[in-house]
Amino acid sequence: IKTTTSGRTVIASSNDMFSRMFGPQQYYIPPKQEAGSGVVISPDGYIVTNNHVIDNGEEVTVTFSDRYTTRATVVGKDPSTDIAVLKIDGKKDLNYLEFGNSDDAKLGQWVLAVGYPLTLDATVTAGIISAKGRSIGVNKQSFSAIESFIQTDAAVNPGNSGGALVNTYGQLIGINSAIASPT
Repeated sequence: IKTTTSGRTVIASSNDMFSRMFGPQQYYIPPKQEAGSGVVISPDGYIVTNNHVIDNGEEVTVTFSDRYTTRATVVGKDPSTDIAVLKIDGKKDLNYLEFGNSDDAKLGQWVLAVGYPLTLDATVTAGIISAKGRSIGVNKQSFSAIESFIQTDAAVNPGNSGGALVNTYGQLIGINSAIASPT
């Protein structure tokens, strides 16, 4: 998933001598593109990702592993849980992940983290569930943030956000959301 934000000019309001003599300073903020991952959850084009992946984007595009790229519409987003739902049109009968029940996940259970880190092609890493219900204070998007993370030692990198955390039955039990590391 890629989001694009247009460039814009901002005017700094200051009351210093320079601003009074020459007028307010203008700064140009260039266009910005960010990337993350997503999970197709229905054959008709619904995709789940993190809210922080799409939050400030003016245009959202989705690229599939076969290089098919299309625009997506943001159907809904919830900053408090850092979840967003997108919808694409055009491509039909998409392969999708079935939902599992994260409440049934056990400590020590093997999981796979799937995503597109660092704008590379798909990656899959394996690990175990090392904690459940973890709150680490990373969701700063909302005053009423809800954090109840499944912690895993499966390797994730920037860009894995919005990707799938899958159990050994191939069911979606979580969305990759954060990296907590001292490095």
